[in-house]
Amino acid sequence: MFQNFTTPSHPQDGPPRLAALRDALAAKGLDGVIVPRADLHQGEYVADCDARLAWLTGFTGSAGFCIALMGRAGLFVDGRYRVQARGQCADVFEIVPWPETRPADWLRAACPNGAVIGFDPWLHTPDEIDALERGLAASGVTLKRIANPVDPLWTERPAPPMGVVMAYPETLAGLSSRAKRGDAAQALVQNGQKATVLTQPDSICWLLNLRGADLPRVPVVQALAVLHDDGRVDLFTDAAKFHGTTLEDGVVLRPHEAFEPALRSLTGPVRVDRATVPFAVCDILSEAGVTVVPMQDPCLAPKARKTAAELDGARAAHLRDGAAMAEFLCWLDVQTQKMLTDPTHVVTEIDIVRHLEACRAATGSLRDISFDTIAGSGPNGAIVHYRVTEATNRRLSLGDLMLVDSGGQYLDGTTDITRTIAIGPVGTLEAQCFTRVLDGMIALSRAQFPRGVAGGHLDALARYPLWLAGLDYDHGTGHGVGAYLSVHEGPQRLSRISHVPLTEGMILSNEPGYYREGAFGIRLENLVAVRKAQVPDGADPRDWLGFETLTLAPIDRRLIVTTDLSAGARDWLDAYHARVRMSVSPLVTSKTRAWLEMACAPLAA
Repeated sequence: MFQNFTTPSHPQDGPPRLAALRDALAAKGLDGVIVPRADLHQGEYVADCDARLAWLTGFTGSAGFCIALMGRAGLFVDGRYRVQARGQCADVFEIVPWPETRPADWLRAACPNGAVIGFDPWLHTPDEIDALERGLAASGVTLKRIANPVDPLWTERPAPPMGVVMAYPETLAGLSSRAKRGDAAQALVQNGQKATVLTQPDSICWLLNLRGADLPRVPVVQALAVLHDDGRVDLFTDAAKFHGTTLEDGVVLRPHEAFEPALRSLTGPVRVDRATVPFAVCDILSEAGVTVVPMQDPCLAPKARKTAAELDGARAAHLRDGAAMAEFLCWLDVQTQKMLTDPTHVVTEIDIVRHLEACRAATGSLRDISFDTIAGSGPNGAIVHYRVTEATNRRLSLGDLMLVDSGGQYLDGTTDITRTIAIGPVGTLEAQCFTRVLDGMIALSRAQFPRGVAGGHLDALARYPLWLAGLDYDHGTGHGVGAYLSVHEGPQRLSRISHVPLTEGMILSNEPGYYREGAFGIRLENLVAVRKAQVPDGADPRDWLGFETLTLAPIDRRLIVTTDLSAGARDWLDAYHARVRMSVSPLVTSKTRAWLEMACAPLAA
């Protein structure tokens, strides 16, 4: 079992820890400090030893930060996490809606007479600090680099991870590390740069065709790297992680403590992605007189454009995962039927998580789940990133909507799928909302667009059916997905704030939703790959792109108000279900095969 159900934090721990932190700040002559959910790699995922925000506040979501002052403490979280934060944090932490409330504006209001706010330069990016300083201009509030004040207080801090590293097969990657390093080095040469600093583990793993085990759910090695303009790479991490794994020629393994001296010895210009490197890296380079050129991590774009081998692997992984999902959904329907006939029959959210993981494990190929399964029934489904624990575990009831967002890590691909399932007959409102969410997902699935269009241009397609009813959701419509890497991968997104043009080979999620706090949650998610579009005769002579749907699993037809879908949407769903049935049926048990015939039947006219 990959997932556990322990309660990760306790609200009562927050007040004494906040008080101790304030004492430490006062001793340093500081008025406050920023505690982010970040580590020196500046990625979304942090090891247990770097979960400082959770230690201080109790909040365990994947995005957010706390500004702790002497008289106030604000926990800044976006719309995905506000319900969760209110449940996990003591009332000494004010839940601040972010990004609607900018941290600079909050600080200006909280510190009208000025203040000195500390920050750890290894836990913030230059772009982040620059934006905050611009917002604080002429306010009297200043920022000061400090050693992290949480670490001395965290007496039971876990040790850094030491996961074993493996070489990733070139047959699955589609390119050798030598070829990737050569292409990235050529990009440096073309821009007159001598080297680039890489701090994000998934970029480094992609570049070197490595995978690791330093983080749960994400097969990366936590490391830092310098790529030189001749394709050489200095890799900074613990050598013990590489027991039995040989690095290619041109890749030199060095201890972590050699990283800062290596930065100081570089000859510029050095390329630095100010959106992803720690602020401290720019400080070190500037102090050494090294010319810094702000420019995007050269691995991001090619990593996002999957090779033919990676796309083939993704299709195979999704077919395998689709069979596991079919077995699970068939089992869940059986449980619902038992509940309808036997009021004593009990199914809980933890049962859901365990059985789904068992179905994936039964494929014989599961290496990990791609994130902790979100299994929210009834009102828990409205908590966007809900994680069931023994304390919150809810028994399913007839009339519930059951939201299950889950995924698997397979050697040939990463999956992420959400289905919302009816547990017996549900209300009219729930079915109407479900149909609007489905309509938006189908609209995005069917989209064709000229080259140059970004995720920000397409996001509204998924929201439009909800907007017609005055409804919306507080998360992006889609994120990029890696190839046996992170389930959340940039730079591409389907979000109103994304300006990255979509191009062939990118894999994204398509996941609109709707959430009614205290009642129910709905989300539907398929992964899609960007490909050339087949446009009708007479189309403008442009370069058209569209989406290939990778995910293969039925959508609950019992929740669809068929008359609320257009003929085109119904045709798409019928064709999708026919493809699911044809593709998945040979891989499942006879019982599930019979269930698929029913679950994938065409919609009634």
